[in-house]
Amino acid sequence: MEFLSREEIINELQQSFQSYIDKFDIEAIGIFEEEGQADQYYIGYTVTKNNEIFHIHTPYIKNANGDLAPISKEWTVECDDPQKDDFKEYNNLDNVFLEL
Repeated sequence: MEFLSREEIINELQQSFQSYIDKFDIEAIGIFEEEGQADQYYIGYTVTKNNEIFHIHTPYIKNANGDLAPISKEWTVECDDPQKDDFKEYNNLDNVFLEL
């Protein structure tokens, strides 16, 4: 399991912003971060499409130095609308963006 700094992971995610905007007609995109319980951490994207906001993330484990390693390669999508269910277990981001 390879641990990377939070900054390295965020920089890598940010490099894809423009290509996702162009390819999937996304209105806005930013970084999503959330501390989980114990040593869990979630990083991904906050996306606006068709005037809806979605949080797309994957789980990481955090070590004592604060570095992160992915727990799985699956992505979860949460909608800001509490009436809508979360979508889970996407294997790649293209599939996620196609579903939005």
